[in-house]
Amino acid sequence: MRKTRILLTLILMSPLLLNAQTRNLNYYLDQAKRNSPLIHKSRNESLLLDLDLKQVRAVLRQPEISIESNVLLAPIISHDNNSSHLQLISNGSENYNGYDLSSTDGGQYQAGISIKQPINSRFKIQSYSKNTDINKRINENNIDLTIHELEFLIGSQYLLCLKAKQQVQNSLALENQIGEQVSVMQHLVETAVYKQSNLMLLQIEQSNFEADRKMFQSEYKNDLYDLNLLCGIQDTSNVDIQDVSLVLESNMKGEQKFLKSYRLDSLNILSEQQIYNLRYKPQFYFYANAGLNAVYQPSFDRLGFSAGLSLSWTIFDGHQSRLQERKTEVNLNTIEFEKNNVISHADIRKCKIMAQIESLEQRVNVISQQLEKYDILVDTYNNELSIGEMSIMDLKNLLRDVAVKRNEMVTFTMERQALINTYNYWNY
Repeated sequence: MRKTRILLTLILMSPLLLNAQTRNLNYYLDQAKRNSPLIHKSRNESLLLDLDLKQVRAVLRQPEISIESNVLLAPIISHDNNSSHLQLISNGSENYNGYDLSSTDGGQYQAGISIKQPINSRFKIQSYSKNTDINKRINENNIDLTIHELEFLIGSQYLLCLKAKQQVQNSLALENQIGEQVSVMQHLVETAVYKQSNLMLLQIEQSNFEADRKMFQSEYKNDLYDLNLLCGIQDTSNVDIQDVSLVLESNMKGEQKFLKSYRLDSLNILSEQQIYNLRYKPQFYFYANAGLNAVYQPSFDRLGFSAGLSLSWTIFDGHQSRLQERKTEVNLNTIEFEKNNVISHADIRKCKIMAQIESLEQRVNVISQQLEKYDILVDTYNNELSIGEMSIMDLKNLLRDVAVKRNEMVTFTMERQALINTYNYWNY
């Protein structure tokens, strides 16, 4: 009898599993990591940080070389020697119309190359490098947290798919079981042991289980679409997901990943404070230029060069540094408060989840024992049915009770898996 049930169950399951691709939870997790825009963005931000640091190093370490060229003409109309004529470059006219020669020198001609080289920039580069390293570690930690978030969300959705799949299997098994009883009933109706109405009652119940199966199949398909959406998978093919058994992760030794982000944020704030303080350090530059610098008509005897040192040092700016340090202290205090709040809430959630898991395990054990008794009772009813001593209404009610208990078993089992998934999320 059991072999017959298994065979018929496989036959009924064939439309669901025909040409179905078999996939497990790891497949969906890998696809989600590959297609996550947040992970892609964090990795690109780390690349941008490297490029920004290279720019800073170029500014602080490499010389800045530039070419400058200026030509200024201040033409006048000279009236010297009782004649008026235009002079693009004045040679010292006394009676003229135009700009005052003392302000224009008659013109200006510049063409040269200049260089500006920072001198004491090593400590600046160290500060910026440290800040870049911290921000890259923040991005790496964000990637870890994003992956962990995906594991929780995809795990939850995967369990919904698995729940619908197991409900389909339960409905198929009951549909198969009542199909056997309908076959027996047809023979008994033909021999006038049961009435035709009894057969119709079983057939109606069989159609109810068929309707349940189709409903659960639709739920499975919809849940699978949602799973594909979470993972960024463009696929509408028939998929058979594998069973999964999640286990509680033990308490991690060392720093928790959730808390690591707060520590890195604190380090980043301190690093930004250090960069802010750079403006109060003395800044030295070496500069030099060479080329043409002349007024009036230029000539090669005005070619030359110059060089020097430049110092810039902020002495007082209205106590802005003190205000910035106060802002840093406030931000650090906020981060510390948020971290302690997360720790306390995570501990409360984990304790609550463990209590819920323990309660569900007790209920699952009770239902498991009930189902064993139901199986024995179903076999007994089948034997009584075969000899015409079984009430059809009792059999119908029994099968409906079995269906309810099996669905409860699936629901509680999946709820336990979901609670384990949630516990592992907070125990990170």
